[in-house]
Amino acid sequence: MYTEDSNMSLPISSELLTQFKVFIELCNKQPSIINHPDLAFFKNFVERLGGKVPKAEKDDEDTRESFDKEAKAEPEPEPEPEPESEESEVELDMTGVIEPDNDPPQPMGDSDLQPTEEQIEESHEKRSQAVSAFVEKDYEKAIKLYTEAIELNPQASLLYAKRGQVYLLLNKPNACIRDCNRALELNPDSAAAHKFRGRANQLLGKFEEATNDLRKACKFDFDEQADEWLREVTPNARKIEEHKRKRERKQMERQEREKLERLRKIREAQAKAREQQQQQQASSPADGEAPGAGVGGPGGMPQFAQFLNDPEVLQAFQDPEVAEAFKDISANPSNIFKYQSNPKVMALINSVFSKNMGPRG
Repeated sequence: MYTEDSNMSLPISSELLTQFKVFIELCNKQPSIINHPDLAFFKNFVERLGGKVPKAEKDDEDTRESFDKEAKAEPEPEPEPEPESEESEVELDMTGVIEPDNDPPQPMGDSDLQPTEEQIEESHEKRSQAVSAFVEKDYEKAIKLYTEAIELNPQASLLYAKRGQVYLLLNKPNACIRDCNRALELNPDSAAAHKFRGRANQLLGKFEEATNDLRKACKFDFDEQADEWLREVTPNARKIEEHKRKRERKQMERQEREKLERLRKIREAQAKAREQQQQQQASSPADGEAPGAGVGGPGGMPQFAQFLNDPEVLQAFQDPEVAEAFKDISANPSNIFKYQSNPKVMALINSVFSKNMGPRG
């Protein structure tokens, strides 16, 4: 025979017990909901104890059918749009753009080497020979001689820039860029390195980078050829910059719309909560406690106007899914069953009840 034992511990957690209290309050308000197919086990339990479950009313049947339809027809999430490339939907003049070169990196010399006077003098001699080969349009020989000069004096910025110029004439823009990068490490104000790297980027279709380099080249040491190349790349660079600004503006507008929509849903939920609170106050007896009053609102649900002032709840409502779920539940407490498998919604519900459910009596 069962005897009441105040020291007896329950084999379920307080969190589950809180949810069970909510469920019982819901059943008190809408007993016919026990006819829902998912609650068949509970209906059998009540009937075995001699209880009677009222037949499902028409509204409850419609609600149950609505639940089932919604559960079966949840929309699939729309795929995220692929990010656009900077040049997408922009008509660019690709005249003169070539395929990139993929040769192994050229020798760059020992960057830690501090050349002696003899090495510097010998490097000058190699450079003079390279210039002669360049004038004679023997570009492969010029590359070889500039490389020898670099290995003798790897601290001379101009040697890398001049070898980069030769690579340009051989249609090897990537090799040119490597040389100019090294030249600019040694001398950031090298007009020649900016000029040739700008031209190399132009040949690769990198118009923004080309414009930036060619502007610096003309700033440090004006050159008619660099200025001509700059005029060629500027229209494309402006188109890309304008496209970027439009894309950023659209992104900001989309984020603002999403923010306003979240705020709108929160305000709707707050207005609904205030309306429910006013209805509850108007329908409550003047004296005594009405059913469900001990837990704050109809059906055991805490009054929304109270917990919407909770910072934790407001933060959770920034999630559109959670805000929409609470709006749905506030409209019809029985809708809570639709979200039993949603961890985000149930976690917030448990938190709300743990703060708002007080002792009865």
